[in-house]
Amino acid sequence: MRKPNILLIDDDELDTISVERSLKKLEIEYILHTAYNGLEALKLLRNENNPLVPDVILLDINMPKMNGIEFLKILRTDKSLKDLKVFIMTTSSESNDRTTAEGLGISGYIIKPLNYTDNTKRPDSMDAFVQFHLRKILLNESS
Repeated sequence: MRKPNILLIDDDELDTISVERSLKKLEIEYILHTAYNGLEALKLLRNENNPLVPDVILLDINMPKMNGIEFLKILRTDKSLKDLKVFIMTTSSESNDRTTAEGLGISGYIIKPLNYTDNTKRPDSMDAFVQFHLRKILLNESS
């Protein structure tokens, strides 16, 4: 059985660690690739020798060099990348960014912060996303 690929695009090291902790709860083998911004992610996806083909992209909106919205716009106009599943990670106050991202065909969104001191289980939190959505996506993709 092939291991699913996840591409995490986020410039915040603490959020990256938080996502990694949530993913460990999956109990599914996967390969996690990380990029600091949209430019780094595009390099991975468009690598001529070994392009990354992720099953899921977890995308932060606010990043340096190329933010999540700019990345999504490029992704959706690229013939070989336009159908990738993308979930954005955002703060709940970014309704404009969320609306724009939804117009660019995201699969869903996850509310930040992704911390472990907040014990409220929201249906759009990272842990809920991992347990309910990502598990199903990865199991379907790898079979």
